[in-house]
Amino acid sequence: MEIKHQNFETKGRFFIEYQSKVLAEMTYSNAGKDRIIIDHTEVNESLQGRGVGYKLVGEAVAHARKNNLKIIPLCPFANAVFKKKSEFKDVLQ
Repeated sequence: MEIKHQNFETKGRFFIEYQSKVLAEMTYSNAGKDRIIIDHTEVNESLQGRGVGYKLVGEAVAHARKNNLKIIPLCPFANAVFKKKSEFKDVLQ
């Protein structure tokens, strides 16, 4: 399953699409030039239990590292992932 990324002027998202239907999505808002705020994560029931939410957060972390960004995880799911994954702490705001 390929995770796609769209970045708009003030917002963005990481998502998984199948047959033109979004099955998983994590959205964020840009907070200045060096931070993003993860505000929502949603995974379709058909993909639950497969670690898809973790993969979406992992893509955001990779994006943050590549672009020298910090992440503020306001989304409860993303916040829980950051608490469990110490290897992601380098991008945590």
